[in-house]
Amino acid sequence: MDEQPPHRDLRPPWSRTDRTVPRRLVRPLQQFLHQEIAGGLVLLAATVAALIWANADPGGYLDLWTTEVTVSVGDFVVVEDLKHLVNDGLMAIFFLVVGLEVKRELVVGELSGRQAALLPFFAALGGMVVPAAIFIAIVLAGGGDVNGWGIPMATDVAFALGALAALGSRVPTGLVALLLGVAVIDDIGAILVVAVYYTGSLQFAWLATAVVALAAIAALGRLGVRYLPVYVALALVAWFATLESGVHATIAGVAIGLLTPVRPFQDPAAVGVEARRVAEAAGRGEREVDAMGWLRLAWLSREAVSPLIRVEHGLHQWSSFVVLPLFALANAGIPLDGDSIRAATETPVALAVAAGLLAGKTLGLAAGTLLAVRLGLSALPRGVGWTHIVGVAALAGIGFTVSLFITELAYDDEAVIAAAKIGVLAGSALAAVLGIALLARAGRARRR
Repeated sequence: MDEQPPHRDLRPPWSRTDRTVPRRLVRPLQQFLHQEIAGGLVLLAATVAALIWANADPGGYLDLWTTEVTVSVGDFVVVEDLKHLVNDGLMAIFFLVVGLEVKRELVVGELSGRQAALLPFFAALGGMVVPAAIFIAIVLAGGGDVNGWGIPMATDVAFALGALAALGSRVPTGLVALLLGVAVIDDIGAILVVAVYYTGSLQFAWLATAVVALAAIAALGRLGVRYLPVYVALALVAWFATLESGVHATIAGVAIGLLTPVRPFQDPAAVGVEARRVAEAAGRGEREVDAMGWLRLAWLSREAVSPLIRVEHGLHQWSSFVVLPLFALANAGIPLDGDSIRAATETPVALAVAAGLLAGKTLGLAAGTLLAVRLGLSALPRGVGWTHIVGVAALAGIGFTVSLFITELAYDDEAVIAAAKIGVLAGSALAAVLGIALLARAGRARRR
């Protein structure tokens, strides 16, 4: 059905008018920000800026991100530098969005059905196990520290989806759905690895406080409490208690996302009936349709959308265009001079990370997909061939965000961290080139 034009008496906001600035600047910018490729491009720009900054002014770069921030309440004092505020604080928002996306896909999305979930499950499992195995084998052979085995397991869905979006119609829609499913399961794997393996010594009193705060969030949701400030306060308590407990604070964000209700509080059909009643009364000019009636309808309309969708919609752009670029600025700034690159090539960790992302993801994800199909558990999406599968498997080797995140958790030695980050950048770049080349070739063959 064609979209009906707005009523002639409705007054659009300034950004929707035909004035020069909205028409030529604001609306194109809004359209760009709603495209999948936008998040990847902004993240890429932040990464390039961090690399240029760190190599042009390394002292200034380090001075900024090691600047300490002190928060004190009475005798209670918390001291963190800016880098850790980003990694432990702002990244909790990113992982909250991840938790929301995981729950949505598991409850009502592509992974809600057993048959639909099997193909991305096997693909993601292969894409996690094989990179970790390659990493361990290379590092052990070189006599290095294998603690970073989780680094090449991650997939950066923003970059991967951006690459798919850049290819446009040459990519079958079923392939995008497969990549999203793989990314969700990959996120679950990364969350488990961070929560279980990269957790230090536990402070059980703080951990119990976090559990109580999360239990309170769940209980209030069951009771139908909808007052947002209560949930925000409990979420902050859960985040801080998790930070102090020894478990990485971002896990609190994931837990809150998983506790967010996926069903709306109001039946959309009932709200639709009420909206028609109010609209008909307004059309007849009846006086009882006053401001309170419209406010009630606005409240009902908001509650006809699930809390999960509302929170995800409200935070997604903050996560994509603020949190992740700041994370890239704080973590991607590594020296790329001759000495640094030479030192990285002499460190088995750099080669292990790059090989794990490029070869491990490509082989593992493709092998997992092949296994699911050969066992008769699932079938390839419509219009998707094996060249597409290998291409998207290579794109899954773009492990930028979570790979850098795990690098900071896995190692304390700055030289090893720098080498691992160089491996992440090299492996992700090569994986992107390989994936785009394979998918472009598959797209040409498909058109022929």
